[in-house]
Amino acid sequence: MAGPYNCPDCTRTCRSAGGLTRHRNTVHRPFSPVSDDGPDPHRHRKVSHPKLTAVLCDRNGVNLPPGSLPPADAHLDGHTPGSWAPFESRTEFDFAHFHFVRLQSSADEIDRALDLWTASVLKHGEQAPWRNAQQLYDTIDEIQHGVMPWRVYQITYTGPRPPVAPKWMTETYELCTRDSRLVLQQQLATPEFKDKIDYSPYRQFDGDGKRVWSNLMSGDWAWKQADTIAEDPATIGSMFVPVVAGSDKTTVSVATGHQEYHPVYQSPGVLTNIARRAHGQGLLPVAFLPIPKTSKRHRRSEAYQRFVRQMYHACLARVFEPLKAGMTTPDVIKCPDGHFRCAIYGLGPYIADYPEQVWLASIVQNWCPKCDANPHNLDDPNARRRSHEKTDFLITCFDPGTLWDDFGIRSDVVPFTHYFPRADIHELLTPDLLHQVIKGTFKDHLVEWVNQYLHATYGEKRALEIIADIDHRISAVPSFPGLRRFPDGRDFSQWTGDDSKALMKVYLAAITGHVPPDMTKCIAAFMDFCCLVRQNAFTATTIDSVREALGRFHHYRDIFIQTGVRLDISLPRQHALTHYPRAIELFASPNGLCSSITESKHIKAVKEPWRRSNRFKALSQMLCTVRRLDSLAAARTIFHEQGMLAGSASSYEAMVLRGEHPQPPAAVDEDDDDDGGPHNGPKSLTSVELARTTERNYPRRLSALAAHIHIPEFPTLFRRFLYELDNPESDIAPADIPLDDCPRFGGRIYVYHSAVARFYAPSDLCGAGGMYRERIRSNPNWHGSYARRDTVFVDTDADRPGMLGLSIGRVFLFFSFNYLGVDRSCALVQWISPYDDHPDPDTGLWVVTPETHANGRKHFAIIDLRCIARAAHLLPVFGSSLLPEEFHFSHSLDAFRAFFVNKYVDHHAFEFLH
Repeated sequence: MAGPYNCPDCTRTCRSAGGLTRHRNTVHRPFSPVSDDGPDPHRHRKVSHPKLTAVLCDRNGVNLPPGSLPPADAHLDGHTPGSWAPFESRTEFDFAHFHFVRLQSSADEIDRALDLWTASVLKHGEQAPWRNAQQLYDTIDEIQHGVMPWRVYQITYTGPRPPVAPKWMTETYELCTRDSRLVLQQQLATPEFKDKIDYSPYRQFDGDGKRVWSNLMSGDWAWKQADTIAEDPATIGSMFVPVVAGSDKTTVSVATGHQEYHPVYQSPGVLTNIARRAHGQGLLPVAFLPIPKTSKRHRRSEAYQRFVRQMYHACLARVFEPLKAGMTTPDVIKCPDGHFRCAIYGLGPYIADYPEQVWLASIVQNWCPKCDANPHNLDDPNARRRSHEKTDFLITCFDPGTLWDDFGIRSDVVPFTHYFPRADIHELLTPDLLHQVIKGTFKDHLVEWVNQYLHATYGEKRALEIIADIDHRISAVPSFPGLRRFPDGRDFSQWTGDDSKALMKVYLAAITGHVPPDMTKCIAAFMDFCCLVRQNAFTATTIDSVREALGRFHHYRDIFIQTGVRLDISLPRQHALTHYPRAIELFASPNGLCSSITESKHIKAVKEPWRRSNRFKALSQMLCTVRRLDSLAAARTIFHEQGMLAGSASSYEAMVLRGEHPQPPAAVDEDDDDDGGPHNGPKSLTSVELARTTERNYPRRLSALAAHIHIPEFPTLFRRFLYELDNPESDIAPADIPLDDCPRFGGRIYVYHSAVARFYAPSDLCGAGGMYRERIRSNPNWHGSYARRDTVFVDTDADRPGMLGLSIGRVFLFFSFNYLGVDRSCALVQWISPYDDHPDPDTGLWVVTPETHANGRKHFAIIDLRCIARAAHLLPVFGSSLLPEEFHFSHSLDAFRAFFVNKYVDHHAFEFLH
């Protein structure tokens, strides 16, 4: 065991980690630390581009002096005629929004609801505002906010045709698109983005003067684009607005004929990563590309392949054509802060998975779209970057066959970016965390290779037993807020993308003991790389850590070649990882440019609208639904900004009738049954608070409560805790304090089954302000089935990094009491301390063990709730034995003697411990 334990704040030496923590919690009690996940504006320096400075102007483009106020918008008060237009009242708007957006009601369901409304007011001689659903739809169509209509372009094949032309040559294809300039203007005018936007390219430096890369506008690419734009004197003082685009085919139904759609999305590149990843107007569909269909025989023909690719690029060029003039001539736009600025547009990073990247870059399958490495040796360190200029030169030097075979270039297709200023698709293709890292390298490669190793090493029967045990181990991990619970016996081949993300969090501990150490180290190195590149902010040191983790991964992945699982490892999606360090320097954090953002948007923009259609030639119906959803969302944003959506519809009407003026609604408290998720609040200090409600079925007196929770030492711990509150400078160890010297307590104690931690976690799925919340539970009868006692990180030394400054506590009781007029929030924890002073050499994870007394009883302590940093997740050290078939995950924290501290459970935990 590690030791001794010296207090960094005084000369006190403690006999255990728990003793040190108790001492520091009372004598040197820390407050919850400020998260360092992202830049702290008080410690960081930001240098904006000197020429593209986003100068304020009026709606005609005439510059205004600094500090000018934005033009005032028309004030809506909710009860002036026309405030709710085209609706007559809050009730009408809420009804429309509730049924069309929240419930996604069918026309029949809306008709039924309107009939009930009419029935309820007939006795007053009134009727519902609409007779049927169609009238409601007509009113939604009259909304003037967020109007972004769709237009359909028809495309036909115009090349040479044989005497009997195949069907694909005679069909008419449809491109459905919005005006990309109008969509961009609507997005930029959204008030909710006023604090989530960077108006100029910038370079950021931390307190030590080191460069920081976070949002897109902090990257080298945006700065270089601004340098090029500023060469034209007419653009000086403009605002550079790159357009982030993404496209990806999605299937809405396999059962009814593999129905596919190919949406294109766009997002203003000036938005922060957090704003782009949050659900809302930050990413909107701008087009649906045609998807030609033909027979397998014709799909292989050179003419068909050339036509579909040329049509693909022609469509993308048409989609972004409305922005082209504004890429060289400033265009006046309204910004989220209400001001007008002159903008210069540009095609920005493009989000796509590998098959889409092949089409976008006009390269041959299995080649890299960013460099010219040969498919048989993709990680060749001598490979050189691709560019439009280089490709154009090669096309003048070699015939199409040589270009195909030796350079991986399709000379018959010109990328659409070729026709736009300052755009090169080979540079603009972004890292794709979802398909290259999570689904690609991890699930499709590493997990599959581990299974192949087990089959090759142990034979079919034994391998299946071990794989089943790995599966059982995954299902046996302790509960954690937001962690997906996997049913035992889940087939790896059936795992979805979300399953893969969850699997990554627990896979390393599950295979440890069943595979060679180098295989464990390979997975650990990859997990380090994965968590590093998914951070929201990078320094040069972080980028060096990315390179180091990737180097370790490349070194240890040779174990799969040595064991005969692979003959070589030259795979496009794994090779793409080598381009991440430079991509981070160009575009900053990949977290804001991941295909998971577009795939998430598929649900609202494609899948749900399709389900609401009649499934026959559904696209036009889907576009109508998307348009109405966007209009309602835009109207709701306006009404919310004006304070017109305060409270419920009935409470709002009651306030208006009383002559009161409703204010914008405050944040809604979280439900006590909610495990956690994004927290819609501003960036703030880490905080931990008890649940809103106390539990009733507990004694309120100290001795009776101790008997109820079956922890007889609780009164002693409680009284010694009070002594330390009264005597914060005492040098006496808590265990040595005579109980007679400790205060007696006759007050009431209130018990809670949970507490909520809130902290800044921009790398995770967070609220628009970057905040995340998680609920920590201590419940003796969770869902009426078993006890759930979560574990937490307890801050013991804020000056030491990671686990060196932390201890683990398993919470057996959350409680509060009043002592000497001060309300105290506390937790009763069992100490779980590091086994050694360094992580495990194979997994890279810290190993901890529960502290016990000489008689085997758990070592408990009482700590102030402010000492808790956040929840911790522990994974059992399973060893090499098979887990008993009947083992239930609720027993994990009691059944095992050692645990790994899971730094991979979420990105904040990784950054917190790294």
